Amino acid sequence: MKAEFVFKYFTKLTQIQKDQLLQLEVLYKDWNSKINVVSRKDIDELYLRHVLHSMGIAKVHQFLPGTEVLDVGTGGGFPGIPLAILFPETQFTLVDAIGKKIKVVEEVIDGLKLTNVTAHHKRVEELDMQFDFIVSRAVAAMPTFVHWVKGRIKKESLHERKNGILYLKGGDLTEELALYKKATVTPLSSFFKEDFFETKKVVYLPLKYKG
Repeated sequence: MKAEFVFKYFTKLTQIQKDQLLQLEVLYKDWNSKINVVSRKDIDELYLRHVLHSMGIAKVHQFLPGTEVLDVGTGGGFPGIPLAILFPETQFTLVDAIGKKIKVVEEVIDGLKLTNVTAHHKRVEELDMQFDFIVSRAVAAMPTFVHWVKGRIKKESLHERKNGILYLKGGDLTEELALYKKATVTPLSSFFKEDFFETKKVVYLPLKYKG
């Protein structure tokens, strides 16, 4: 599955954005052969399982210019890097506690010449910054994740949607989200027709500012 497969779902990409998306496969295959951060099967389906999945957040929420977004537990750079390609005027901060993953992320950022992304080898609790939105891909159950990111949300909202978490998750989330009455769940199968997305969702959870 190639990058062109992503283009059919995102029809307003600039040539620069298309070129950057095309480069992802080359960069990840090269770096993955040196530092294994993505499984072999996932590398072969990079655009389906990683790139398009990450970009699912953009089907639920459009980041305005000047927005600051934190990607927690970014791994090889997902969802942060595909979102940074889509939103060049939004600033993305990517964190992961595993150094070799951040090394790959930094090389991919450099290879794509992305100027709106920074990567940090640290835990989110060590980051002394605040953001409009926090994104992630199923790194923990929601109560654990909410605890991790406590105090990381800005007070003022740039968007009509209140600041908070946009979380890529799969499966039955009823029990996990029982505590969060304001959480909304959007199935990615509403936008993407591939079988992979049948159980995949974007969870939006507004978070209150804590000074």
